[in-house]
Amino acid sequence: MISRKKKKKFTRNIAPFLVRLLLNVIWRTCKVIKIQGEHNLESLIKSAQPFIPVYWHQHHVYGAYLMLKLKKRGVNIGFLISPSSDGDMSAKIAKKWGTIAIRGSSTRTGAKALRDLYLAITKDKISPVNTSDGPTGPIHVFKPGAIMLAQLTKSELVPVAYAATRYWQLKSWDKFIIPKPFSKIVISIGKPVKIDKTLSEDELDKTCKLMQSMLLKLEFSAKKELEQS
Repeated sequence: MISRKKKKKFTRNIAPFLVRLLLNVIWRTCKVIKIQGEHNLESLIKSAQPFIPVYWHQHHVYGAYLMLKLKKRGVNIGFLISPSSDGDMSAKIAKKWGTIAIRGSSTRTGAKALRDLYLAITKDKISPVNTSDGPTGPIHVFKPGAIMLAQLTKSELVPVAYAATRYWQLKSWDKFIIPKPFSKIVISIGKPVKIDKTLSEDELDKTCKLMQSMLLKLEFSAKKELEQS
């Protein structure tokens, strides 16, 4: 009889492999027919300055795909991952990809996470991904964390969205999207957004709404491209 502890250890070790296998199947069988706005990243990549990619929590599958493409071009990509045992799997996957796992939570260890992200950007020149409605929602509501981080580090925000012709959608709070194999994909990248050093509470709220609108428009644009393909 296998003990519960051994079962848990087995699950922790095998789960990252299975998730990576699933992602590889999706990425190898789906076809990215277009990356809209790819030119928006050129100046940032050439300058070798870190930036903050932002996308919805449900867009992790092809958000991560794009991040790995950027890594091959020399961008030092990082992911903020929960310090809990549940985040261990994601951390193992991030490290296996050769990206940086920054362990922290915007809800449970907010101040420490912000400090670690600040140091990752300013000291280590890491471009940390921010899922802007995560980690618990509400869905498609842009939270101020990424904006505050951009202010502190003088880094630009780069909004990213994607659409797929066929996909599964989980019943989780974020309605997580998993493209079905052999789907067509369009990724849309917006223009980098520079944040003013000082923002009033009202201006911060308006900036959140602006970023929220940009992400939704990018997703709409990706869907329109698929309809016309």
